[in-house]
Amino acid sequence: MTDRLWRWLDTTVLDLARQMRWSFLPPLMVYFAAGVAGLTSIVGVFFIKDYLGLSAAFLAGLTFWTGIPWTLKMPLGHLVDLMWRWKSLLVYLGASLIASSLLIMYLLISQRAMMSAVMPLEAWYVLAALLSPVGYVVQDVVADAMTVEAVPTVRLDGTPVPEAEIKAAHTTMQTLGRFAIISGLVIVAALNIFMFSGLEGRPPEAVSQVYARIYLIALAIPLISVAGVILGEVTLARRIARMRAEGVGADEIRRALAPDEAETKPNVWLLGGGLAFALFTISVGASGMPLAKEVVFAGSMAIVTFLISRLIRELAPSHARALIGTAIIIFVFRAVPLPGPGLDWFQIDVLGFDQRFLAVLSLITSALALAGMVALRPLIAARSIADITVLLSIAAGVLALPAIGLYYGLHQWTSALTGGVVDARAIALINAAIESPLGQIAMIPMLAWIAQHAPANLKATFFAVMASFTNLALSASSLATRYLNEIFVVTREVRDRATGAVTVVADYSQLGVLLIVVAALGVALPVATVWLVQRSPLKTTQ
Repeated sequence: MTDRLWRWLDTTVLDLARQMRWSFLPPLMVYFAAGVAGLTSIVGVFFIKDYLGLSAAFLAGLTFWTGIPWTLKMPLGHLVDLMWRWKSLLVYLGASLIASSLLIMYLLISQRAMMSAVMPLEAWYVLAALLSPVGYVVQDVVADAMTVEAVPTVRLDGTPVPEAEIKAAHTTMQTLGRFAIISGLVIVAALNIFMFSGLEGRPPEAVSQVYARIYLIALAIPLISVAGVILGEVTLARRIARMRAEGVGADEIRRALAPDEAETKPNVWLLGGGLAFALFTISVGASGMPLAKEVVFAGSMAIVTFLISRLIRELAPSHARALIGTAIIIFVFRAVPLPGPGLDWFQIDVLGFDQRFLAVLSLITSALALAGMVALRPLIAARSIADITVLLSIAAGVLALPAIGLYYGLHQWTSALTGGVVDARAIALINAAIESPLGQIAMIPMLAWIAQHAPANLKATFFAVMASFTNLALSASSLATRYLNEIFVVTREVRDRATGAVTVVADYSQLGVLLIVVAALGVALPVATVWLVQRSPLKTTQ
């Protein structure tokens, strides 16, 4: 038994540590900054609830628009391949956009009168919500490219690294990338617990000061990503110097460490399609036309699908079919609808979950996600994405039951049965502990596959286009979430800040049915898609 436990520990935990390389650290810092972005998520929920009269359907629609910038990874990824040596400039651009978004939110909380004199608070919030994802997508494109650069294909003496070793390194790099993101969530959850301690019963002005302070602290986020890029440049320069010391020639070093920009010719379809997409999205969004979100989504899907059809010509037919099948499965898995903000409002208003407890939930979820990713790493390596998707979908359906139970009073029964031990908070903690590792692993196999098999001079382009396709799934999820919130209407109480009069009455009567429908769709849609894909020419074993 002891030997078996030691072997498991060696193959899951210690082996991951052994495969860590210093060259992995720069992109991991950019990914870590993306994880730290969650620092303001709890503040955002309470700020919207307390100060902005935005409906659940409107917020779901806004989530759709904030997801659209991620499809801009297409032209940005190709741009990174074209300007490989200067890709760090894009990180600086992204950092400035993120900083602008955080400053707007800080001023919204600390200087509401001044901001509302310029334009409505809701408009400022929408602007901040749109700036932030643009900044993160720009940085994410560069981070993806840096993960390719982080895995050397030759040793310091110029001899090639074996293919199996390169594959293992790419899988490790992508796993550590998700690990870095979640590590950022762990840090911010712990910080939120500290910041929100003792807020209960304090006047609104004191609470607002804490919110504003959190946004000021969040300004460290763009600094982390910029530091990662600078470290990457230093690390690359040191590796070049060490290879020169080993007697490797300059031309051989250049071919080994970076794709040849001269061989990466501008793809007019990618650049033109990306520009067309940007112009199409902005013009339709600004037009105020009916069904603008649906039109943008359909147009985006058409453009991205066309670009994928052009790009996969660079792959062998069998690899192209497998990649398409994998992408379809992941798309549907990520496109399932979510409950929307109504569940958060119910937990705050009815169950009494405060800022600090939500931060504790976030900490538990993130910490166990780290452990789960390490523990499940052998499963990721041994099973196909189809198998993993089915397992994750069924698990998500089962783990939706506690939330449904809380709505229908499960905590009242368990609390009476256990003398108050297993109350609503205990059930939420147990559910978070079990659920946390599951949603973090679906993308790892596809990212590792792209890093290994995509052409050397188009790595960032492949990352960007396939990520754009799967990120469109999140836009589809937002649309489906909005539709369900329009069918099953959930409202929280909104009071006029000046008079205290109730302007919107709380109504959670339809939340239970909404949760049940979301849980059923979350299982049925991905499982059915896997069944269809695996019985088609697009069958994937990746």
